[in-house]
Amino acid sequence: MFRNICFLLIAAKLNLMVLLLLATSFSSCLNERAMELALTEKEDNDGKEQDEKESLVEESHLDSEDLEVFYPTNQWQVVQPGQAIPAGLHVQLNLQTGERLAKLPDDSNEKSDLKDSPKTKRLGHVNIDPSSFTTQELKKALAKMKESMKTDDILEQKIRQEDVKKRFRSIDKLKEEFKELSLQLETEFEIMFKLIDKFNSSTSTLEEKIAALRDLEYYVHQVDNAKDLLSLGGLQLLINGLNSTEPLMKEYASFVLGAALSSNPRVQVAAIEGGALQKLLVILATDQSLPVKKKALFALSSMLRHFPYAQQQFLKLGGLQVLRNLCTEKGMEALHVRIVTLLYDLMVEKLLLKESQGDSDQTKEKTQQYNQVNLVPAIVEQGWCTIISNLLGFPEHDTREKVLKTVQVLLDFCSDSYKGDHHLNNALNLLRQEYEVLAAEEQKEEDEGGYFKEILSSINSIAQQLK
Repeated sequence: MFRNICFLLIAAKLNLMVLLLLATSFSSCLNERAMELALTEKEDNDGKEQDEKESLVEESHLDSEDLEVFYPTNQWQVVQPGQAIPAGLHVQLNLQTGERLAKLPDDSNEKSDLKDSPKTKRLGHVNIDPSSFTTQELKKALAKMKESMKTDDILEQKIRQEDVKKRFRSIDKLKEEFKELSLQLETEFEIMFKLIDKFNSSTSTLEEKIAALRDLEYYVHQVDNAKDLLSLGGLQLLINGLNSTEPLMKEYASFVLGAALSSNPRVQVAAIEGGALQKLLVILATDQSLPVKKKALFALSSMLRHFPYAQQQFLKLGGLQVLRNLCTEKGMEALHVRIVTLLYDLMVEKLLLKESQGDSDQTKEKTQQYNQVNLVPAIVEQGWCTIISNLLGFPEHDTREKVLKTVQVLLDFCSDSYKGDHHLNNALNLLRQEYEVLAAEEQKEEDEGGYFKEILSSINSIAQQLK
């Protein structure tokens, strides 16, 4: 029994010694394995170790912002906590110290040499990872970008300027070409000056003067040009041209004068002061051709419209009698409608001014001027009521319309003459029958204008008032 117990004790001791030996050998194996993982290849070249020390010194002098980025080299380096590691590096972990080590792959130089183009080799290694750039590097890169952009803009501007020079000619070159072609850019004032000078020149032929007047009429339609005509002395030359013995000169002088007088009070005043009204009435009262009298009547109408002072002078000079004689003169039928239209416009503009009842000083002054124009009494006194109504026999619809409107305006003043005028009543009955048919056809065609219907309405209105 004792022998068995001793045997068990000896066996237990042996087992304990075996376990201790196994534990010791396992620990030594672990230490050796850890040392293999932690140690790196030992560099025999002292120059490389010196480079590592210098790189560590340079890293110590970097800005605090630069410590956030890990800059790999071909040597193993410790990765500081918080530093970003670019992709593609070799990384090791020291199990004893817990530090991370990283470096560039051994074949990185060879691959970059094979893949990089000549331009890349010249510029150096290009890292596209934005976290691998320092603040200073980014600032320098931006500065270079701005300089390159400025350079590009300057080059682009120079190219554009060269293109413009090639496509377009300079002003000086154009002037030289115009001089060679004997061309010169002129203002309307300069053109009018030359036309007036040609018209007034004693060396100009009649054809040249008439041509100058034709061209001048084109410009004086504008109000400002008509005022320039006055300042250039051309208006008085036109008025003097009304005394010419040449019918063409009278005709075209009246034509230009009428264009300049139209709706231009300043020129109207200057023309009547220059004696234009008297000369125009002389042309209309004497034996002249139809074209000459037509242009003279045009100039007279332009002078009288919206100019009460000229209307007063017109009545004083017997202008209404001159127009009455024209309405009875053979061969002047084309002027009859123009004369009736002028009288209608003069009567209506006075009536419209009274209806406006404006309170401004200008309106009051103009009303006083029109009150001195006794046009309607002179029309009634000189027998215009019958002369105007007789014009209803004209076949033109436009003439009939204007005559009917004038008769309506004169009804209150010519009622005695019209009520006993059988010729007028017969004319109104015939016109009513004609325009009833035309108005019915117009209604069938669904004409919205109702032109014939309006004429028929005027006929019925006059006939109703004459009953």
